[in-house]
Amino acid sequence: MSALCRDCLWTGEAAPDRCPACRSGRLVRHPELWTLAIAHLDCDAFYASVEKRDRPELRDLPLIVGGGVRGVVTTCCYIARMSGVRSAMPMFQARKLCPQAVVLRPDFAKYHAESRRIMARLRDVTPLVQTLSLDEAWLDLSGTGRLHGAPPALTLARVQAEIERDVGITVSIGLAPNKFLAKIASDLDKPRGFAVIGAAEARDFLAPRPVSLLPGVGPAQARSLESDGYRTVGDLAAAEAKRLVEQYGAHGLRLSQLANGRDARAVNPYERRKSLSSETTFEQDLSDLAALEDVLWPLCENVARQARKEEIGGRVVVLKLRTTDFRRISRRKTLPFATQTARTLFAAAREMLAIEATGRPWRLIGVGIAEIVPAEGANADFFDGGESRALSGEKAIDALRGRFGAEAVVSGRSLKR
Repeated sequence: MSALCRDCLWTGEAAPDRCPACRSGRLVRHPELWTLAIAHLDCDAFYASVEKRDRPELRDLPLIVGGGVRGVVTTCCYIARMSGVRSAMPMFQARKLCPQAVVLRPDFAKYHAESRRIMARLRDVTPLVQTLSLDEAWLDLSGTGRLHGAPPALTLARVQAEIERDVGITVSIGLAPNKFLAKIASDLDKPRGFAVIGAAEARDFLAPRPVSLLPGVGPAQARSLESDGYRTVGDLAAAEAKRLVEQYGAHGLRLSQLANGRDARAVNPYERRKSLSSETTFEQDLSDLAALEDVLWPLCENVARQARKEEIGGRVVVLKLRTTDFRRISRRKTLPFATQTARTLFAAAREMLAIEATGRPWRLIGVGIAEIVPAEGANADFFDGGESRALSGEKAIDALRGRFGAEAVVSGRSLKR
């Protein structure tokens, strides 16, 4: 049994209860520890951890990062989670469960900056880093043993300790033979965890878990699978792949592979995000079209600015609305060219909004882009050049705001709001 101490980085082939070098109990033990190379790193309650780092007086208090009385929980610390608070929970419900919690508005500029520091550290270890969000990424450390003078597991333990020391937050790591199992493993020992799922144990480990564990299986499909007799992952693993394909098409084959612990996807650092969006929940319901448009515009600016920063564009504009009874409505409009300008996003979203805003009250509005393409494939306006002029103007505004602050340039519509 291979073993690794995460405090002093002692390694050995025994499996003691405590590290023989420093007496720490933070040991990782696994027979495949030195042969696995695919990892998933996940920051622990990322936004809340950054806030607690910057405000030491909050360290031992329950903390919720979210917006407004009618907003939702963006994230919360583990102390708040002990009271039942969860991400995406309505704020009124979170406050009821944990009335003593400190509530802070999210500071996304700060979180983006810390995310860049963490991801840069990961890319120092391996070029094969695929980010999923600001606070999580897959890594492939295959072939890095000679470069770092250590197997991937030891390199990951070093990185974990360095992030905690230099960034001031904790992360959890999952190590496995593929991306699917690595992501599951990173959630097994949170916070500050390091868990391993080996190839030999994968099928047995997965068997008793609910089918909703599998990626791509949402609540609706989980109910469908359960009605067909597949209540656990083990039920799917025991079924013939041919039968699953007959029942669920190509997705049935994917379900069969995942249920058996197989995932052939490579860690791809060039795989871009599939969508980008921004949304807000109103303090009071809004029904007037003009008022909704005033809120929509800065959301379009946020999405466009982030698209330009990530050097991407979107061929589809998505409008999201939520009714007062929490029912979601989503509308999509395909553009003749991919865009990364607020001007075009707003024009398309405004058109869809005008159809829906007929006097009914709404509690949330959001806008986003989908069918993402690289920036060089965006803004190809061959008609009147309006898109190109808008892009030049918005890039100039980005530069001014970057130099003089976010309030240096404000649109007339934003001033109206």
